[in-house]
Amino acid sequence: MPEASVVPYNLEGSAYGEKNMKSKLLSSAKWVFFISRRFASVDRKGRSRVTSFLSVLALTLGVMTLITVVSVMNGFQMSFIDSILELSSYHIQVRELPDNISDAINSSGTSTYSDFSAFTENNSQIKVAFPFLEAQGLFTSGNNRETSSIIRAIPSDILEKDPGFKKELKIIDGEFDLSEPENIVIGNYLAHILGVYVGSKINLSALSGGKDVELLSDSRLFTVKGIFESGYSDINQFYSFISLEGGQKYFGASSPVIYALKLKDYSHDSIILSQIRKSFPDSKSLSWREYNRSFFGALRIEKNILMMVVFLIFIVVAVNIYNAMRRLVFERKAEISTMYALGASPSEILSIFIFRGFITGLLGSLFGTILALLITKNMHSVFMFTSHLMYYAEYIITSIFSPENAAYVRENPMYQIYAAIPARIFPSEVLFISFFGLASPLFSSALASRSVLKMNVAEVLHDE
Repeated sequence: MPEASVVPYNLEGSAYGEKNMKSKLLSSAKWVFFISRRFASVDRKGRSRVTSFLSVLALTLGVMTLITVVSVMNGFQMSFIDSILELSSYHIQVRELPDNISDAINSSGTSTYSDFSAFTENNSQIKVAFPFLEAQGLFTSGNNRETSSIIRAIPSDILEKDPGFKKELKIIDGEFDLSEPENIVIGNYLAHILGVYVGSKINLSALSGGKDVELLSDSRLFTVKGIFESGYSDINQFYSFISLEGGQKYFGASSPVIYALKLKDYSHDSIILSQIRKSFPDSKSLSWREYNRSFFGALRIEKNILMMVVFLIFIVVAVNIYNAMRRLVFERKAEISTMYALGASPSEILSIFIFRGFITGLLGSLFGTILALLITKNMHSVFMFTSHLMYYAEYIITSIFSPENAAYVRENPMYQIYAAIPARIFPSEVLFISFFGLASPLFSSALASRSVLKMNVAEVLHDE
């Protein structure tokens, strides 16, 4: 019985102690919040409110600038990368399967082809799979112009099979018609170099096809059915597309068949590559990472350097907050000593300044992120507004100081190019930048307010 009477007493005492602890923590948090707010709004010289406002403003501009610049850079780079992945390298290319052109066109033939088709159809990570042929050639037009080109033979119904291909290949004249072997669709730069239009005839005078085709010929005539434009200028200048039937006719039976795979998530290419190499050890498969490696690496370095440069804004803001917080601690020595004398603990005093840094970081990151998202989502309108603003400012200044030249003032056409860049927001990058904007003043405040713990209350009160 004595043991039974002790257990409820201990449970009750534990519950009471836990409740008392929660109440004490809540009261301490309210007190820290109250004192921090008073420190931010009231001082003897009226500088705390201005300092807090400038700190939040600087952090807001830093977060806004970094998110906006990175989003524009993402859009600029991804316009290249998307065009390359969808039109040129694809996500994965598989070569050296024992097939010929006839098997690829008729979807029949060797058991290897049947096994590979079953593999692509049953793999949930593969979105699109199709065969294609590729050769390099020299085109000549009727006006005696000539240029080199990469001729790619693809399925004539590729637009229905591959939504990504359709999205990135924008037909600006004619139509994407590969219904006949002699039909061809070429890039706009290539058409400009050759001086041809929709309906023009061009001759594939030289071709690096299979062993059973002639290197030079005057009889490989194609009719331009469409002119396309993509987000990557090299594709517009060097690529042309014909049908698989055209490839069979002009590239020769010995031309190797290549299989293009597009994944639901192209970052999972290594998983699919390992599966292909395991199931088809005699094949040769390459991912998008192995094509244009130097180009993709240059884009990555460019973005990293840009982020490092813009991150200097946060360093400047952190230094300013650090100095402002040290000055605040020095100016509040008397109040801090009084609170020490009245029973405040060192951790509570330290929490006052850390909480102030947290509020500064929270407001700056929140406002900066909201403004950045608004600007990024309306990038075209922002650039056009800036263009009009600069035009009117220049026009007014020119009218005042040089009226005879005011009629020659024009809007800068570069703003039209900037406005056409599609900004792209990556949530992970936005969260990372916002977190860095929050952590920067928090760390600065904690570092600057450490001097609070070194104060000698008796000496401070004696000096006052």
